Amino acid sequence: MTGKILIVIQARRGSTRLPDKIFLPLAGKPLIYRMIERVKSAKTCSEIVVATTTDKDDDKVEAFCKENEIKCFRGHPTDLLDRHYKAAKEFKADIVVKIPSDCPLICPDVIDRVLNYYLSNSGKFDFVSNLHPSTYPDGNDVEVMPVEILETAFKEATHDFEREHTTPFIWERPERFRIGNVEWETGLNFSMSHRFTIDYPEDYEFIKRVYDELFDKKKIFKLSDIMMLLDKKPEIKSINAKYAGVNWYRNHLDKLKTITVKETRNINH
Repeated sequence: MTGKILIVIQARRGSTRLPDKIFLPLAGKPLIYRMIERVKSAKTCSEIVVATTTDKDDDKVEAFCKENEIKCFRGHPTDLLDRHYKAAKEFKADIVVKIPSDCPLICPDVIDRVLNYYLSNSGKFDFVSNLHPSTYPDGNDVEVMPVEILETAFKEATHDFEREHTTPFIWERPERFRIGNVEWETGLNFSMSHRFTIDYPEDYEFIKRVYDELFDKKKIFKLSDIMMLLDKKPEIKSINAKYAGVNWYRNHLDKLKTITVKETRNINH
């Protein structure tokens, strides 16, 4: 018996580089709406909760959730480990699936692949993701763990980056935790060359263009549809190409043991 699976989508309005990005419009709806729509399309999708902050600015996130009949949890503004763990306890989760709200192009099939790998190997892993190492285009982030392992991290993690990014305490300790990884079935590695996540204005321009091209033809378009579009119209990929491979790892390479310089890069100005 697997127990209750809870998909936690972390979301907040505050963003220094792209304020209010979760409410930017995509095909006539807020970005966060479109992303949840895609997550819900995963066959393995169970209960979803949006985990936002207690900041007054995020009253709007809670109101959005109520309006759209989406469960909402409000927790620590910067300690994402605290927020995820308390959301899991609030909703009595046995298994937690972590998906950040900056992945509006996430493919439902990728969610299914990662979660099914965890479920079909029941009892064999403490943590399964498609991020260690990454092979999928950046912005298809899925992490799965039993609540007991999340609780261990919650109780023991002390570094700021471990609290802020929720799961490093776990995947940084392969000698202690059983880590599983799902690689892109194509055998390719586009994690550093293709950027489907949102953090900069150019990212939004890219994502909006993908939606403009694909949404009317196929509401829940897949990763393969995006890749075919980019092959056909490479100018779309170039919109945010300068940020490809840029991620939070670059600021913590001196502390991270399992991440190499090949898995991140600095911004080209």
